[in-house]
Amino acid sequence: MSERRKLSADAILFDSDETLVSSIKSVLRCWSRWADAHGLTVAEIMSVQPHGRPAAAIVADLLPAEEVAMALALLEQAEVDDAAAGGVLPVPGALELLASLPPDRWAVVTSGTRRVADARLAAAGVRAAHVITVDDITRHKPDPEPFLVAAGRLGAAPSRCIAFEDAPAGLSAARAAGMTTVAVTTTHKADDLEADMVIPDLSAVTARATHAGVELTIAG
Repeated sequence: MSERRKLSADAILFDSDETLVSSIKSVLRCWSRWADAHGLTVAEIMSVQPHGRPAAAIVADLLPAEEVAMALALLEQAEVDDAAAGGVLPVPGALELLASLPPDRWAVVTSGTRRVADARLAAAGVRAAHVITVDDITRHKPDPEPFLVAAGRLGAAPSRCIAFEDAPAGLSAARAAGMTTVAVTTTHKADDLEADMVIPDLSAVTARATHAGVELTIAG
């Protein structure tokens, strides 16, 4: 019998890609085509540690400064189009968990742009009242700013927030913000993720609203 742990919080914060939305196939399609168009290999992209980082930071590491803006615009449009064409799906358990949460008690915190985040969330059937993107901040993950901004939007103290993440950079950001962290192993092995709890995906989590906030039950 698996161990079950109960956690209480005022707000729940979710990364988007591979935490709520399974977009890895879309990402690989778009970035592979983008790499080909710019004379790069996927190996070169992976060498700059792309996962969990904003596209702008990745592209800036790979191309001359004068080429970045146009390259980013082309990549963003490709990712929006791929999502609209059905290139993403919800992560197991995501829609069920979100349906049990009060809309004003949770937010999405992503390193994606507003256009890409909105396109992927919509394609996966995720309707969020609060979405913090790279366009809303000045410092991206692993800096805590994105999670602190989200907590502020929800009127919650960081120490009363639980953050769900799949990437080391995101987990580092949430820890630095003083939040409880739950890692999902959709993209990394459990041994590579430093978090208060580690689960395979959101099907391990159930929630109920209480007068004080939200209570989660997590199967470990």
